[in-house]
Amino acid sequence: MIAILIALTLVTMVAGQLLLKLAMNKFAELDRADPRRRQAVWIFAGSIFSMTISFFVSLGLLQKVDLSYLFPFQDLSVLLIAVCSAVFLKERLSVALITGVLLITAGVILVSTS
Repeated sequence: MIAILIALTLVTMVAGQLLLKLAMNKFAELDRADPRRRQAVWIFAGSIFSMTISFFVSLGLLQKVDLSYLFPFQDLSVLLIAVCSAVFLKERLSVALITGVLLITAGVILVSTS
């Protein structure tokens, strides 16, 4: 059950970040009077809802597991957001960004195993 809740936290956090970026992109490209702007508002609301779920599930997990156990899983969101932004938002991943994400992930693994 703990593993499912950790996965839910990760998925909702990543989804929230991706939806937030998508909403901000739509706000930037649409004129204030454009009726399609309402869709961006709903996407923005979905991102806030998703991140709220992640926050409260994380709070519940902190009651059940040690922070030193939970923290490395939450840092996987850096890797997942980078990959998902490339896949779903068609963002380019530069060599520097990929290197940075891999270094962060390696650092989290080292810290969590020590």
